[in-house]
Amino acid sequence: MQTAILVLHILICVILIVLVLLQAGREGMGVIFGGGGNNSVFGSQGAGGILSKLTAFLAVLFIVTSLGYNMMFSSNTKESASVLDVQFEEVPAKPAATPLPDTTEKSEPQAAVEAEKAE
Repeated sequence: MQTAILVLHILICVILIVLVLLQAGREGMGVIFGGGGNNSVFGSQGAGGILSKLTAFLAVLFIVTSLGYNMMFSSNTKESASVLDVQFEEVPAKPAATPLPDTTEKSEPQAAVEAEKAE
């Protein structure tokens, strides 16, 4: 269920972004990018009515999916009064590393020198 809400939420986000970008500005910057002409595909009024209603509907769906997804995840978390109330445990110190026995082969002169030192 969580993945379905997440996928729906992402689709709504993408469609909402496209719809907002399709809308022509009222004045000002919209004229600079070619929004000043009255002859458009949707008539002299433009697509303002359809796009604004669809944008408002998708904005409501965006809020609903956001709250629904948040409520699904907030029910799975454990409650604590505050972040400051969390008790931190002390981390135990690492034990001292024990040296490994020397497994390298020694040459004959080194072995003789070490044998003399041991005597």
